[in-house]
Amino acid sequence: MDGSSKEEEEEEEESTFTTISLADDTDHSSGFFCPRRSSVPRMMNADMDVDAENQVELEEKTRLINQVLELQHTLEDLSARVDAVKEENLKLKSENQVLGQYIENLMSASSVFQTTDTKSKRK
Repeated sequence: MDGSSKEEEEEEEESTFTTISLADDTDHSSGFFCPRRSSVPRMMNADMDVDAENQVELEEKTRLINQVLELQHTLEDLSARVDAVKEENLKLKSENQVLGQYIENLMSASSVFQTTDTKSKRK
């Protein structure tokens, strides 16, 4: 009889453990991990509104910061372009002066332009 009572005790322990374990998990998981909307206090709803307002404000600040940064980059690009155009303008002015001097030298060396000068000297 000693052998059969040990088996009965083991079966009781297993069934009791299983029953307690399942009941325990079900009770704790429904109330602890998943609170119902109606159990949320009104104060928490006010906090949620404040959090939502803060979130909107934060998003607006982030959008404005990104817009300012974009405008700064655009300004930098435009400034670089203006500098490049100024350099090109100076280069072209210099080339124009060289070409103007070259044309004057050709005109003074040409006989066609010298004849006009000589006619005025003859009178």
